[in-house]
Amino acid sequence: MLLAPMQWHCKRFESLQADELYGILAARAAVFVLEQRCLYADIDGKDERALHVFAQAPGESGQVIIAAYARLLRPGVSYPEASLGRVLTAAAYRRTGMGRRLVAYGLDCIQTHWPRSTVRIGAQMYLQRFYESFGFVRVGEPYDEDGIPHLEMLRHA
Repeated sequence: MLLAPMQWHCKRFESLQADELYGILAARAAVFVLEQRCLYADIDGKDERALHVFAQAPGESGQVIIAAYARLLRPGVSYPEASLGRVLTAAAYRRTGMGRRLVAYGLDCIQTHWPRSTVRIGAQMYLQRFYESFGFVRVGEPYDEDGIPHLEMLRHA
């Protein structure tokens, strides 16, 4: 699959344009609520304190299409460490390497904004090897989140 050039962004909440925020929330709903059938409070009060990392694909009539997205939280918001969460790749962009590019870009943004910070994630268990390839190690036992097995993982600075 030939992908159109992507625009990569790492933005604070207050820097997001309305159409970007709408695209991000639509992508999160499409993946987590509709595809994965998880009923949870996506709007959790942390978006305003987050960095939003996303790949924007060109759309028709200037429409913002979110191909991949992750939310980065500074140390102390969710965990003592920085965190990478709400990680998603839109269905049309899966199996293209987009997820790998997203996580690499997200980790670079964490390093830029919170140098030498350890990163904690709550990863879906089937993605353990994927995250291990970025230096994450499993900590603790598997747990259920919204009916999906998860693992906590750490990546030391």
